[in-house]
Amino acid sequence: MKAVAAPEGDFKVPRAASVLRHSVTESIRNAILVGRFRPGERLPERELCEMTGVSRTLVREALRQLESEGLIHVIPHRGPVVDRLLPEQAEGIYQVREELEGLACQLFAEHASEAQRKALQEAFQALKRAMTHGTALERLTAKNFFYQQLLDGAGNEALTTTLRLLNSRVMLLRSTSMQAPGRARKSVAELADVMEAVAARDGKAARKAGSLHVRNAAKVAIEVLRQANDAALEESSAAS
Repeated sequence: MKAVAAPEGDFKVPRAASVLRHSVTESIRNAILVGRFRPGERLPERELCEMTGVSRTLVREALRQLESEGLIHVIPHRGPVVDRLLPEQAEGIYQVREELEGLACQLFAEHASEAQRKALQEAFQALKRAMTHGTALERLTAKNFFYQQLLDGAGNEALTTTLRLLNSRVMLLRSTSMQAPGRARKSVAELADVMEAVAARDGKAARKAGSLHVRNAAKVAIEVLRQANDAALEESSAAS
């Protein structure tokens, strides 16, 4: 396989004690999401300490949190390894996302306040800039922030809680789909349709556009995962 260039991004974390543990976890999570550590790859503690600038104790706490989120798993005598999401698992997550995120778009269109609509529009403009000029991490951060604003305006606590349970794997799939050539541009165009329906306060159209966006992302991400898994199997067979 061809060597992959290390993604851009500064993974050092701030030293404030009150936020340090969260910051370390977020830093390692982001490094996984943008591909600095790839599926099946080990996460050496020494390298993580150097990357984040913190102690092994904090790194180990962060790894336990990421294991609970399903981003990594620990192999006896080998240590923590980035989890490899199977296409079948991704398909199930996307089925849930299509229903829930479509509903979020509908609820936002029908119930969001003017301040929430303005915040979503600003988040969408930031997303467009990131998709055009940003790094992989900046694009992912902007996409996640857009969805945070969408969920805030949807005003359904159960919906938000359910999606947050899937949050790390949802972010991983967003990152996966955006790897495909041309997907970022298409993603912005699809979300522009959501924004148009939101502006018209058309809940049904917003739901339809939001669901279509997730379906299109699913097709791309699942194909990327299939290709990656096939390559991993070939590499494993060649090594054995």
